[in-house]
Amino acid sequence: MDSRITRIRSKLAKIPYQAQRSHSVGAERHQFRLGPRISASEADAFEAEHRIVLPVAYRAFLIGLGGSGAGPFYGLLPLEECRLFTMNRKPADGSPRGFTHVDRPDALQGDLYLHIIEMGCSDLCLIAVTGPLTGRVVTGNADGFWPPNVSSAQDFLRWYERWLNQMRDGKDNRALGLTSPATVATAPWGFRAIASPRCQYIDGADPAVST
Repeated sequence: MDSRITRIRSKLAKIPYQAQRSHSVGAERHQFRLGPRISASEADAFEAEHRIVLPVAYRAFLIGLGGSGAGPFYGLLPLEECRLFTMNRKPADGSPRGFTHVDRPDALQGDLYLHIIEMGCSDLCLIAVTGPLTGRVVTGNADGFWPPNVSSAQDFLRWYERWLNQMRDGKDNRALGLTSPATVATAPWGFRAIASPRCQYIDGADPAVST
């Protein structure tokens, strides 16, 4: 088992009791609780049905930690609810790329991205399962309201642990749906969730998807 699994489990258990943590969009839904782990045979069956291989770190999380629940934004989708998308071509007018579900007739034949985190509306948090970005988390909007963004975290476990670490440390990070305690306390309008189909989540260290 990946040694990071034990470390992440410990950090997640402590998060609800850390008074100075950042507000995480959607935490009210999952309350930092993970759903039941999936079995290796369930992962195998999903891979066979969809003719893909789940990225190693993501699969390790589902089998070793939990198959749904606690995660950035509104949390991890159960594997049976995860759907495959392809990225659209770059529009001629230079506007951002969107994503299309693979079952639609207008979907491109290209690299595949699995929708794994619920962000709300038409926003998507996906993990690349084929192509040069395999294993990397990508956020975007199905309708191209804002540009896709590739996390600098090299795999899912690093991305997930970054969320925990930055929340613990009271950081602001829109790319992870985090708002610092100071921002929440001083905002004259009170706190509002930042997830919306027209918001652009910017992770300063992460490169945008190249065209």
